[in-house]
Amino acid sequence: MTHRFSLVLNREVTEQEIAALKAASCADISFAADALPTDAEIPVSRLEFEDAVTPTLAEAIEAGFETVKVIPELSIPGLSVPAQPAAAEDGTADREATKETAEATS
Repeated sequence: MTHRFSLVLNREVTEQEIAALKAASCADISFAADALPTDAEIPVSRLEFEDAVTPTLAEAIEAGFETVKVIPELSIPGLSVPAQPAAAEDGTADREATKETAEATS
């Protein structure tokens, strides 16, 4: 199962820092320029993670936090986790469980 989430960093990252972050992570990472959600005038970087290696979403997020720590002056003021499909034991999405979760949260 692939876990997807994004981290907002406290500033824009350089090309060298992008290379270091990609090397430190087992996930597929993409980068985008963004603005701080609480202050649109502050430029930040958004890291989009797609982690198909880590067994749980919590472990994937923790691995993302550890990846960011390779650049000492970076911090994470934001985390965004879209809805994740439930997985059956065979690794396929369990549509009924996902539907029940969506209905329970409505």
